[in-house]
Amino acid sequence: MYCYKTIFILLLATGSIQCGSSQKSIISSVAFPEEIIHFVPYKNNPVFSGTGAGTWDSRIRERGYILREDSTYHLWYTGYENGNDKVKHLGYASSSDGINWTRHKDNPVYSADWVEDVFVIKEGGTYFMFAEGRDDIAHLLTSTDRIHWTEQGNIDIRKTNGEPIGKGAYGTPAVWKENGIWYLFYERGDLGVWLASSNDLKKWTNIQDEPVLKIGPEAYDRFAVAVNQVIKYKGLYYAYYHASAYEDWREWSTCVAVSEDLIHWKKYENNPIVGNDTSSGILVNDGRVFRLYTMHPDVKVFFPATDSVSR
Repeated sequence: MYCYKTIFILLLATGSIQCGSSQKSIISSVAFPEEIIHFVPYKNNPVFSGTGAGTWDSRIRERGYILREDSTYHLWYTGYENGNDKVKHLGYASSSDGINWTRHKDNPVYSADWVEDVFVIKEGGTYFMFAEGRDDIAHLLTSTDRIHWTEQGNIDIRKTNGEPIGKGAYGTPAVWKENGIWYLFYERGDLGVWLASSNDLKKWTNIQDEPVLKIGPEAYDRFAVAVNQVIKYKGLYYAYYHASAYEDWREWSTCVAVSEDLIHWKKYENNPIVGNDTSSGILVNDGRVFRLYTMHPDVKVFFPATDSVSR
């Protein structure tokens, strides 16, 4: 069994896995903290949506992304018009409270090519945007000002033996960085989530060639799964993912799973945490508590059920 050196060191330190063995995660039962699992909707949802008609962003879709910096909320979203052949472009909006948003005057801020299902992480003075392109192929863009983006090309993912992964879609990229190593979660047709790592953002190598998060067996995620975001909270990793209980994907939900090592995941037994076709959820720390934003088919915000101040 191939073990990627860097992840081996991380897992050996936690005692979660041994190279060459079939040992599974030592998580058997774990508390999912109330403050990051149970949320109540804001009374005036949605807080952001498509314009309705007549603009490049008459509709929005899939995973948008929000970062809060210096008390300002920054939202990147995918806008499009009706029609399957319409190119999906990148928009930007900002807010002082995460409720009332102002679209950027020069939207769309990137229109050179197809951008959707975005994930943004800041490292140093650079913003890295991992996104889907045309045909659900993951690619990378960078920016130093949140507005002007430079295309860096498709993400190169390899199997554990170094060969390129098989042809076909690979999308919904979500990233975690720790101890200088980048970790990339991606789906293939929403039928499972794989994990790859990289030292340089140029070549990514699968940790294993099987999904780390599989569909089912429960009904709520029987037909689709895709990770939106990973956070580390109280020493454990939490993956917020969207899922579908329907073969035609007519409705999506927001779910959560927990892990000690990024590889072995335990799904929350009371998933989904938000249903009713409200999905692509991410957590945003507002400086006091975590808010849950769902990003599809519009942007809604949810506050912790345990926190009366937020509501």
